This record gives sequence, C-alpha cells and structure tokens, in this order.
Amino acid sequence: MTIKLIRDHGQHYRPRMACLKKVEALLIEMQDPKSGVNSSEQKLSVTSIPHVIAGKDIIAWITSHMKVDTQEAQAVGTMLVAFGFIYPLQDPKKLILKADGSFYRFQTPYFWPAQKWKAQDTDYAIYLAKRNIRKKGILDEYEQERYEKFYKWLNHKWDFIVNQAKEQNRAGKQRTKADRVVFDCQERAYWIVHRPPPETHSAMDYGVDRLFDPNAEEEKTSYYYRRIIIFTQQAIMRPKVKSTVSLGALVKHMTTYQTHDPFLAPCFPSNPWQTDDDAYWTLNMPDVDLPTKMTVERWSFSFLELLRDPCGRANFRLFLKKEFSGENLAFWEAAEELKWGAASAISEKAETVFKMFLAPGAPRWINVDGRTMALTVKGLQCPHRYVLDAAQTHIFMLMKKDTFYRYLKSPVYKDMQKKAISPAPHNFTEAQLEQNSRNRKPGLHPFVTWQRQQEEKARAAAATAPIDIKKLIANKLERQ
Repeated sequence: MTIKLIRDHGQHYRPRMACLKKVEALLIEMQDPKSGVNSSEQKLSVTSIPHVIAGKDIIAWITSHMKVDTQEAQAVGTMLVAFGFIYPLQDPKKLILKADGSFYRFQTPYFWPAQKWKAQDTDYAIYLAKRNIRKKGILDEYEQERYEKFYKWLNHKWDFIVNQAKEQNRAGKQRTKADRVVFDCQERAYWIVHRPPPETHSAMDYGVDRLFDPNAEEEKTSYYYRRIIIFTQQAIMRPKVKSTVSLGALVKHMTTYQTHDPFLAPCFPSNPWQTDDDAYWTLNMPDVDLPTKMTVERWSFSFLELLRDPCGRANFRLFLKKEFSGENLAFWEAAEELKWGAASAISEKAETVFKMFLAPGAPRWINVDGRTMALTVKGLQCPHRYVLDAAQTHIFMLMKKDTFYRYLKSPVYKDMQKKAISPAPHNFTEAQLEQNSRNRKPGLHPFVTWQRQQEEKARAAAATAPIDIKKLIANKLERQ
C-alpha cells in the first residue's frame, strides 16, 4: 500500500463514520488480552500464524458481551467480516462468519474502513501488479481481467505502477515468512472487501460523495439565528403526539409486517438474497396472474396497501363492479394520473375528469360534499396537479371506512384467497447455490415493468374504443 499525503476530500465526510467508530470501539474490546476473544497460534499450510481466533469463539464472546442470542451474534460477526474488521484465513472470498472452528484474524487498524481515505484504482493496480509478480502471472480470473483493464486505463503511468509493485515486493521479502504471510492475508482481505469479486455484494458502497462536513459547526451569523428562530416557532406550533402512542403504532406496524419481511422471516420458495434464485421476485411481481397467499393477506392490512398492488386493485375493482360503485375507484385513479402525468396535459385532463365525475349530470357522478365541490371548482379556474386532492381524499376515506371492510368480507376476496399460490420451499445444496450464483440474471428494471403496464392499458383502451371503419380503410389503402 502507498501512503497518501493528500486525502480524498469527497470521501472524507462519510455518513457512516459514526457507526464505524462504534464498531472500532467494539473491536478494541474484542482484542483486549484479558477480557477479549481467545487467540492462539495456528498453522496455515506450513506457516505458523499468530493470534488466530475461531469463528465459534467470536460468536460466544459477542453473545456474552452484548447479551444477545446466538443468531444475532452471528449477524453482528458477519457484519464485522463484511466491513473488513475481521478477515477469514481459509476462505478469504466468503465474507461471512461461520459458527465453527474456521480461522479468522483481526485486521490491522491501517486497513480499517473508517480511515479517511478512499481505495484508489492506482493502489489496486499496484496490488494486482505485485500479486502478478509474486504468483508469476497466475491470478484469479476476475483479477486477471481487472489487471488487463488497468493496463489499458492507466497506461500513461504503468511504469510507476510496476516500479511500486517491485519495490513493495522487494520490501516484503525482507520480512520473516510469518510476517509476510500475515501482511499478504491482510492486504488481500482489504481488497476483497473494497474490490469484491463479481456477483458479490460490497458493504463498502459509499454512495454520493459529500463535499462538506455535516458535523462542522456553522458560523454564528444573523442568518443562522434567524433560521433557528423560524425553526423553533414552527416546532412550537406543530401538533405533538405522545411518545407512547407513536411507539405503540410503530410496534403494531412491526408486529403486523414482521412475517412479511424477507429479512426478518423466511420467504418462500427461497430467499433470493441468499440462494440467487429469483422465484420469489417472479411470484411477487406486480403483473402476475395469480398472487401468493402472503400478498393477498397483505391486502387486508390497510386500504392503501390494497391500492398499491396492481393485482389487488384489479380485484377490488371487480368487487366494486358488483356493488355498482366502480366510479369511486375510477375517479381516484384519474386523480392519480393527473397528479403524476405530463405537465402539458394537466388542464385538459382536469377538465375531462371534472366532466366525467363531478359536473352536474356527469356519466359517472360521484358523491362529494358541498365544501369539497366548492374548493374543487375554485381550483379548476387555474388547474394544477393537486387540484383534485380534496375530492380524492374524500372519496379515499369513503372507500376506506365503508367499502374496504365490505370487500374483505365479500366472496370476491375469499375466492382470491383460495386461488392464491402457496409456493413450496426450495432446499438448495451448496453445489446448487454456487451454480445459481454463476447463472445469476440481471433484475427487471422498474421502467420495463412500467412500460408493460402502459402497453396493457393501451391494448385495453383500444379494445374498448369504437372502431373507425373509414380510418381503417384509409390506413389499409396507404399501406397498399
């Protein structure tokens, strides 16, 4: 590694710095000679490695020190491995903590992720060149590809990179064999965390660089005090909710959605984040023919949850047709289209919705109170995206308080519960999991899903629209 004299100012202010500092304090306690994790000298191939710790000892220490169960302790240990504070000796590419006798070591503080400099491509190129010299041209497949790319990208300073690699390799040979093996393991673990192999999640995804320090003290000017006064006045006027009420609502929400969260409960047929099997995502896509039982159950949690799911909204629309009140949902959807549609069509769309649903004698008239109608008519004099918000909120609350509960008791919802899919769990072996990771396919972009929905809407509109015979004949003659 080369020592940096000029810090990367963009990465100097990382939003996770406080979290990493807390992890560092935990690492210092774990390395305490008296109360820390027990370490011993172990043989790796034919070399004796000092201060080696076992995975089960790390989990046992975290369990007793943090007063948590074994599963949570293993999750904390895996986080330490993923961030590079602890690195595996036997299988360096798998950044997980195994609850067995697998060997691990604490990373030296120089390679901790809380350092205020970012891993640069030049440093990685020097590391690959040094590894290429030491391995005599035998690198891993992904390392060889990156080495060749760096040779093209950094060709203007490739001599400097090779000289640095040779100098570092020469300095490494002067160390003892045990120190040399330890340093090589530390450096490789650092780059596996910061430049992971393909198809591997990186815990060091920093996101957008910050060009200012969010923790720096602001200069106390008149503008600063004026802003503080305005903020304090707004805070005093804002209605307060008791902490017991808000915490109770949060606990209720977590209890309701706990079994439906794939990170907190098992998901069927398998967890795609662990098995690379995308069957779970395929079964829970918005445009499926038949939803799963978990999806149908989630519709009953809240009316907004039902409307968010296109399949649930379609089933609710079928119920409203039987109740002869489909205009309420149609108006809510039209208001949503106006809110998120093109700016150039706002005036035309607002007038069309008013004539269809709100005007006297409208073909699909909806029932709104006089005050809401007056607000809407006044807003239509200068239409904007949210001109129908008052009427939309009125219809939403009407459906939520009355129609939604009748829908949950209706045969339409119960029939959907019976038809819903209940996928059987997939039990994968280690070989199958590795094969799934090799055959990983790119996920479906949300824009593609949106395009499919728009195409389906266009086909439905074309199927229900009246056919213009003259236009069809004219188009046919033009093609001929």
